[in-house]
Amino acid sequence: MLYSLICTLCIFLPCLTLMGEVVSQADTYTLTIVKPDAVAKDHIGDLIARFEQAGLHVAGIKMVQLSQQQAEQFYVVHKDRPFYGDLVRFMTSGPVVAVTLKGHDAVQKARQVMGSTDPKQALPGTIRHDFGESLQRNAVHGSDAPETAKTEVAFFFSPSELIK
Repeated sequence: MLYSLICTLCIFLPCLTLMGEVVSQADTYTLTIVKPDAVAKDHIGDLIARFEQAGLHVAGIKMVQLSQQQAEQFYVVHKDRPFYGDLVRFMTSGPVVAVTLKGHDAVQKARQVMGSTDPKQALPGTIRHDFGESLQRNAVHGSDAPETAKTEVAFFFSPSELIK
């Protein structure tokens, strides 16, 4: 009897119950940004719904207008690339919606939902295939690795602004 109870606890201990929903302790965070093109076309809800349908949960959300300095700082990794100036101009051309998503293997799952950076190469049913126009106007930005996600989430959200 005791052995059976211990085995049961070992199976369910890695999970927490949050408002009636089982959430794994292994949940991770990632950042997505609804870019100015998708915001202007009123696709915010459609895009967030795609992530939620894939099992990701919104842990933080805010609409912001990036300044040039903020966009330059956020995309500093691309500073030496020829598209950097155009990217900064585009990301400051209108409001964006920063969304922190939470779930099991959140970075990888979100990247699957988004699809290839180039909408022409993205699979049908992915955000970038269905909503993107070009490499730059591809509807969403997404963190590319767990380490990047931590930095990007912290760029837009303080810990107190995130649902745990």
